[in-house]
This record gives sequence, structure tokens and C-alpha cells, in this order.
Amino acid sequence: MSEWLSYGSMFASSFLSATLLPGSSEVLLAGLLVAGKVSVPGIIFIAALGNTLGGLTNIIIGRWLPLKEQGRWHNTAKAWLHRWGPAALLLSWLPVVGDLLCVLAGWLRFSWLPTVFFLAAGKTLRYVVLAFATLQGMEWWR
Repeated sequence: MSEWLSYGSMFASSFLSATLLPGSSEVLLAGLLVAGKVSVPGIIFIAALGNTLGGLTNIIIGRWLPLKEQGRWHNTAKAWLHRWGPAALLLSWLPVVGDLLCVLAGWLRFSWLPTVFFLAAGKTLRYVVLAFATLQGMEWWR
């Protein structure tokens, strides 16, 4: 696989993994790191960029939703998110829950700058930890 195809695949996989569509960008990242055909900082950057843009897609979808009350779960989610604010998006990397957090952040109309900051920080930290664990695992097996 060429280096450009590796980066393009990583971007597409990480973007789709962050939307409401299923995906598994972690497996691709680990595979590319094990193959050793990509730059570690480069592939982390591409994965984080794609995943952040996918999360922003969910936030935009949330902004399109009407602001009417949805039921009992609405009050609980709204109280929790208002308590933590955009910092709750540090957990946006979590499967299923992270997608919902992004949609709710958009629905609650969080400010863009802190929202993007915490979203990007959470997504990037996820890939840094995964890359570190993959590379440490490779060293352990040698």
C-alpha cells in the first residue's frame, strides 16, 4: 500500500468512525503502525483530523435539530452537559456515547471555539494513546 493511500484510508476510516456510521479506525491505525510504512506523527495527525471533522459533522447535525423538549432523558443529559460544558467532549472518542455527546453539544448550541478545542483534544489523545500502546506492544514482542 502506498503512503498516500495509507493516509487517505486512515482519514476516511477515522472520519466515518466519528459519524453515526460504524467504523474501526483503531484497527487500521494499529495495522499501519505495525507495517511501518507511515510516519507515526503523520498518521496520528491524519487520524485525529478525520475523527475531529467527523465529530464536527455530528455537532452540525445536532444544530439542525429543533430545541424542543424531548422527555425525561433530555433533562438529565442537558443538566450533565451544562455542568461540564464543552469539556464533556473530551469523552467524544467513546463508542456510541461519543457520537451522542457531539450531537447533543450541537443541539445545545455550545460555543464553537471551546467545542472544537475539546473535541480535537479528546480525539487526538485517543490516537496518541493507541499509537503508543501499539508501538510498545511491538517492542514487547521483539
